[in-house]
Amino acid sequence: MKLIRSTLFALFLLVFTPIWSVLCMITFPFLSPENRYTFIGLWNKVVIALLKPLCGIHYEIRGMENMQAVLNERVIILSKHQSAYETIAYIALLPKQLCFVFKRELLWIPFFGWALALLKMIHINRSNKMTAALSVASQGRKRLSEGKWIMLFPEGTRTPTGSTKPYRKGGARLATATDALIIPIAHNAGRCWPKNSFIKNPGTVIFSIGPAISSTNKSAEQLQQEVEGWIEAEMRVIDPSAYKQ
Repeated sequence: MKLIRSTLFALFLLVFTPIWSVLCMITFPFLSPENRYTFIGLWNKVVIALLKPLCGIHYEIRGMENMQAVLNERVIILSKHQSAYETIAYIALLPKQLCFVFKRELLWIPFFGWALALLKMIHINRSNKMTAALSVASQGRKRLSEGKWIMLFPEGTRTPTGSTKPYRKGGARLATATDALIIPIAHNAGRCWPKNSFIKNPGTVIFSIGPAISSTNKSAEQLQQEVEGWIEAEMRVIDPSAYKQ
């Protein structure tokens, strides 16, 4: 049954994504950057909504009040990264326009990447760490000044359920340089949509949004350790069985 449901979902994406991407490319010249984000975000909302009846994947958000309390502040979101699900869900579910930091190779994906290229995101060349760091710093400052929130995955890549990779300091450095707040997010999306898996598993993805962490008078290393400590501790709260030895 999971194979059939997952196949139907894949077929839906295969048909719906090119159609929506073409619509984006047709309409975007006539839309402001803010309206472009809203328009393309309808794709995300449809996908997240369809995953419920088709694959049995639901979601629960804990701690949304932590975001509501800082809507008018400069914010950098640092999130656990396990799945493609959260990258889709954040645009659909979070209350602020997001500016993702992602590898430029995503722009080469037919239709999806072409539409993504029309948004004001931060795409980097991960093979050149110096250039990537400069891009995040310069573009990040600009996007924060425009009222957008920056979204980064400090592990750099998706990690299997129950595991972690060393957290990178790019987001913490940007926060200390701009005096921005950091909102940490833990989630267990890998349970339902595992990394590189065609099969989608029914269940509830829990997003746990932590309190805003101030960057004032902290080094990037101190800030990164504080964020990592909160996220990894919270992972063991929302998905304890994944961390049993």
